Amino acid sequence: MLFFLLRRLVFAGFLVFAVSSASLLLAELAPGDYVTGTLGFSATPEEMAALRARYGLDRPLAEQYVDWLARAARFDFGRSLANGRPVADLISEAAANTALLATTALVLATFIGLPLGVFSGARAGGVLPGMVRAASVFLLSMPPLLTSLFLVFLAARTGWFPIGGMSSIGPGGPGGNMESFEYVAIDLLRHMVVPVLALALPLSAMFERLQAQATAEVIAQPYVLATLARGVPRSRVVWRDALKAALRPVASIYGLVVGTLLSGSFAVEVITTWPGLGSLMLNALRARDVYLVAGCAAAGSIFLAAGTLVSDAALALVDPRARE
Repeated sequence: MLFFLLRRLVFAGFLVFAVSSASLLLAELAPGDYVTGTLGFSATPEEMAALRARYGLDRPLAEQYVDWLARAARFDFGRSLANGRPVADLISEAAANTALLATTALVLATFIGLPLGVFSGARAGGVLPGMVRAASVFLLSMPPLLTSLFLVFLAARTGWFPIGGMSSIGPGGPGGNMESFEYVAIDLLRHMVVPVLALALPLSAMFERLQAQATAEVIAQPYVLATLARGVPRSRVVWRDALKAALRPVASIYGLVVGTLLSGSFAVEVITTWPGLGSLMLNALRARDVYLVAGCAAAGSIFLAAGTLVSDAALALVDPRARE
């Protein structure tokens, strides 16, 4: 197991290096740069040359890459061209916002999807299991972008929840006087409803379908049928014995889901203007902020690599055969 973890860590380091380097080089090689996006094409060549020299963009690409690589090895990803702040500070703030959103959505999807999957998988027929299966298929067929747009439209039409951002403008929000902690917490929770549901609903549907299929297969196994034939209550067999054996499909992708969520749910964050890694990456791409683009890509690859490791560990936990 130790050798396996070491191999995974080496692979994770290579993944972070490859993704961040590729992002930096592609952003540099694309037509235009931060200077042309900031000054526009109406600026004089002298003004553009002066700004490029200020930010070091007039140097050869190989020299810029080697310099960035040497600083990145010391966990210094440079300064954002557009914000003038260290890239690491911007990413840590955005990653904290994404982690809050992703963790809440993942917990909600787990506590909804897994029980519903066991419920529908343990019953071959019936109206309620059929409704659960139909709802899951419907949610899985909708792209995250469409789900986000629908929830934003619903929130805008009803006025039940805010449609964007993390806090309200006014008392207790940006530009206003900070009131009680309760007001701030409630305001944050209200702003989280739309993006959390946009992430959690498709995830819960995926968990339900995987868990339902695995539960149905486990219940059909001879050892489960023999346990039921001995008079053990069906609910006890399903929710205690068969549940653990049926967790393998979900456990095998759980870490990948965690890594994907933490790396920034791009469409949801952009549609709901949630200030996470997805929105930060989009703004960096628009501004051609090459160092911030590379830093966001590195953060996303770190989360994805960590999620893969968690997925393997979770699979080994619920399935002893995987440990071998």
